[in-house]
Amino acid sequence: MAVYRRPARSRFTLLLLVLTSITLLTLDYRGTGSGVVEAVKDGARDVFAPVQDASDKLLSPVGNFVGGILHHGDLKAENERLRQENATLRGEVLRADDAERERAALIDQLDLDFVDDIPREDARVVAFSPSNFELSVEIDKGASDGIAKGMPVVTGTGLVGRIESVSRNRSTVQLLVDDEFSVGIRVVPQGDTGVANGRGLRRLMEADLLDPSTQLEADQVVVTSGLQQSQFPPGIPVGKIVKATSRPNALQQDVTIDPVVDLGRLSFVTVLLWSPR
Repeated sequence: MAVYRRPARSRFTLLLLVLTSITLLTLDYRGTGSGVVEAVKDGARDVFAPVQDASDKLLSPVGNFVGGILHHGDLKAENERLRQENATLRGEVLRADDAERERAALIDQLDLDFVDDIPREDARVVAFSPSNFELSVEIDKGASDGIAKGMPVVTGTGLVGRIESVSRNRSTVQLLVDDEFSVGIRVVPQGDTGVANGRGLRRLMEADLLDPSTQLEADQVVVTSGLQQSQFPPGIPVGKIVKATSRPNALQQDVTIDPVVDLGRLSFVTVLLWSPR
């Protein structure tokens, strides 16, 4: 049987290539050669550089996506923490704004030039009437503080209304825009007197009994008249004239009045411990 034998020339060629490779590697490693291997390595690096760049660009989003998944829980917790801190800061700002508003309201109550030496009791508004048919607010002072039905209620700006009902520690204030509210007024500076009547929260007050011959203009101030048996002391600002019209042969002018107190933003009020003489 014939046995296949690799030709001697082939074995010699293979052995020569192996020895040559070992020699080149040794010379290049020791630095005694011409850096042939290094040159080959550099060439290979240059050849594969575009491929490596392309693979980096291709795999980078995948790596970022995997990293995002791994850190999703941490990011979610951090976002929640930041949201809570933001909400806390917003709450602090709102509380500071509200405290400043209340401070301004209290300062406004300190200087009531129009009440002279009338005894007074400051109170906080604790509730608003839920119905447009009963325009009132509730305050945190009552009979135990010397408050009685019918007493005037004011702010530093002017008239709010009068005490409608009283319990030991609470009182209800009827607002001057209530349909059942009336107050004697005097026009500044002419001195003409009349009566102002409430017409509802979002409606202007109307004045009766003002002389049609008197020249009235917009923005003139009307104050409480304080006439005998009046329910209010004199000189408390009530409102400003919006419009005054005289009709032919009429016995009075048609006058509308805008209250000077912003009744929708009451925080503190002052009850005048006063009753008609």
